[in-house]
Amino acid sequence: MEIVFTVLILLLAVAASGVVTRLLPLTLPLPLVQIAIGAMLAWPRLGLHVTFDPEIFMMLFIPPLLFADGWRIPKREFFMARRAILMLALGLVFMTVLAVGYFVHELVPSMPLPVAFALAAVLSPTDAVALSGIAGKGKIPGRLMHILEGEALMNDASGLVALKFAIAAALTGVFSLRDASISFVIIAAGGLATGAAASWLFSIVSTRFLNLTEEGDPAPIVVMTLLIPFAAYLIAERLELSGILAAVAAGMMMNYTSIVNAGSVSSRIRANSTWTMIEFVFNGMVFILLGLQFPHIFGRALLDAHETGDAQVWLLIGYIAAVGAALYAMRFVWVWLLRWFASRGAAKHGVANAVPGLRTVAVTTVAGVRGALTLAGVLSLPEVLPGGVPLPGRDLAIFIASGVILLSLLVAVVALPLLLRGWRRGKDPHAAEEVFARKLAAQAAIRAVDDVHDSECANLDEAASAYAADVTARVMDLYRRRLATLGEDQEPRELARRADALEFRMKLAAMRAERKTLLALRGSQAINDETLNKLMREVDLSETALTVRRR
Repeated sequence: MEIVFTVLILLLAVAASGVVTRLLPLTLPLPLVQIAIGAMLAWPRLGLHVTFDPEIFMMLFIPPLLFADGWRIPKREFFMARRAILMLALGLVFMTVLAVGYFVHELVPSMPLPVAFALAAVLSPTDAVALSGIAGKGKIPGRLMHILEGEALMNDASGLVALKFAIAAALTGVFSLRDASISFVIIAAGGLATGAAASWLFSIVSTRFLNLTEEGDPAPIVVMTLLIPFAAYLIAERLELSGILAAVAAGMMMNYTSIVNAGSVSSRIRANSTWTMIEFVFNGMVFILLGLQFPHIFGRALLDAHETGDAQVWLLIGYIAAVGAALYAMRFVWVWLLRWFASRGAAKHGVANAVPGLRTVAVTTVAGVRGALTLAGVLSLPEVLPGGVPLPGRDLAIFIASGVILLSLLVAVVALPLLLRGWRRGKDPHAAEEVFARKLAAQAAIRAVDDVHDSECANLDEAASAYAADVTARVMDLYRRRLATLGEDQEPRELARRADALEFRMKLAAMRAERKTLLALRGSQAINDETLNKLMREVDLSETALTVRRR
């Protein structure tokens, strides 16, 4: 009963966070409000205590969120920015583990080097969910946001793999760079293959054994879609591969499986609504759970330090500030070097003024927000060594990681709006392709209506043909035909019903022609996934309204 009560309270807190955000006199990002609500729920008198189990947290919350992000991210832009994404998700992570790990060991000599590396490993992944909640939709230029989202999708796995080897080194005292590199390639490639295979298998099963017609119930397909990220994650983890990359690959593969495009309109709309709700609830639960842990972690550490002396309290706060500064410095230098090398390559091809933009580098640096994955990783550190001795530096590592999470959120809240103010983002890079897609879709719809008109009017008498031509030219004849169907004369009523049926068939043919053209444009890379999803949703909603009115 206590578990049910706790879950209901957390769900209520997630719902209340959205209301509180609107009622506050100043604009605060939703993740920060949810963390504050979680911290208030940790008040001892409320009696709400949630034990943060990293293994359960990773299995329950991370797969569906990464699956949804992988499904939503534009694949064309992801592939175009693959070099920058990989250099951030792999290169920056491993350089951070090395540089920040040694820095933490020098800063806190009592912390063993493997534990310092483990702390740096959990601090290396970024959180795109917190970033989008802080920056707001459309505030960061599209290409940069795609890079940041791609980085956040991929660096979770590299950070956790580095953490795995750091823990192994802490427990055994043995580390081999060659073995670690080979294992990382196997773990990453195997995780990606497992996730892609899970989505492909789901597509095969759904296409062959589930009813995909308009009359079929879409609920089984939607429920099976919800199970894909968990299946991919658990299978990959069972095979000792990267469950995180499996969830990401499963989401990306969903854009290319036949079930997404061959399924009924109702299943697509219901799946979109379901995933929107799941993302809101799960993201909210993640940040509220973060808030629930912070008072306990900070309170215990600061209270123990206060009993030792006020100087110890300031020393702990200094640790957080120093590690945070090291992370920002490492990220700034790395991004600056990447852009500098890219600018030199552009200059060789005759591009003038190809120099790194300081504002872009600063935004990318500040956008490296840490989130729940960092806390889950640091809490997964073993409490004792094989001999039963407590792991040195574990509590301090948890305290520093928690402080850096909070620090990165606060810095992003303050700095990002200032850095983005007045930034000329230019025209929407996808506006032209959207107009292009709308034109082709409309032309396809006109041709489809014309084909239906020719086939339907071939054997009609003069009166019916005139009615059909009127329907084809002007769809706004709805109210006149409604009045005709309410009349007492049998002949006008029957004629209006035939015209209404003709209009339905024409509109349905037009919408299906639009959808076919949009999918062909995405398949030829003429438009990206964001444009496809936007236009497909418009067509799906129009068809839903048409079929509902028809029923």
